[in-house]
Amino acid sequence: PPIKLDPKPWLDIYSWLCISLLFSALWGQATPQCPDSCHCAWDTATVLCSDAGLREIPEGIPPETVFLHLERNYIRNIPEGAFSHLVHLQDLYLSHNRIDSLSSGALRHLGPDLRLLDLSHNQLRQASREDFGSTRAKTRLYHNPWHCDCTLQELMETLYLEPETVNGIICESSVRGEHAGQPLVKLLDSGVNFCSLQRKTTDVAMLVTMFVWFFMVIVYVVYYVRQNQAEARRHLEYLKSLPSPHKIPTETDTLSTGF
Repeated sequence: PPIKLDPKPWLDIYSWLCISLLFSALWGQATPQCPDSCHCAWDTATVLCSDAGLREIPEGIPPETVFLHLERNYIRNIPEGAFSHLVHLQDLYLSHNRIDSLSSGALRHLGPDLRLLDLSHNQLRQASREDFGSTRAKTRLYHNPWHCDCTLQELMETLYLEPETVNGIICESSVRGEHAGQPLVKLLDSGVNFCSLQRKTTDVAMLVTMFVWFFMVIVYVVYYVRQNQAEARRHLEYLKSLPSPHKIPTETDTLSTGF
């Protein structure tokens, strides 16, 4: 007699395979993807992109990221909104790059949970309060070739700078040459006010501009008067050069002549 196979075990294997495939698909969707050239530790929500040869902020950083390491790369610029989706970010490491500019509002959208922002060892010369927004994170800005002016002074007064590294913020250049090579914080503590210097410079420039404008007006008025005088003299000489008109004899003149 033919051997009859029980189909139940095959059905069980088929069901198990279907369930396994379904769980794999769901797990793949639930697990965030790690950016290229980076390593991710999902248990600590850490994304490690250090020493990865990156030239720009990588795409696809998971929104669950809490600790983001981008140090020791070749990044030059931080575009606006680069980290706006990282609402849980607490530590952002950007040191030892080649960052020389921040797009307007590049760091403005960092979440309120941010505790540390490291921008040390870069090529930053200028930055403003608008670039950083309202962040209250401990900030590292040392070892950058800063140009010290009123804008940088206002930024220093706004940020929460790390006390241990604040003396490393050196003026490589400034609105007045004698401040180059000195720590910005010490200059401010000694009474130097770059904003007042800027206002004085602006006032002097305004006075010079007004003087030049007034001088040009005076020159024009003098020129206009002299031109009118010369024109009047020429017109008078022309009138003098005209022949005198002959006197037409009247009836009285004729009668008197007859007598």
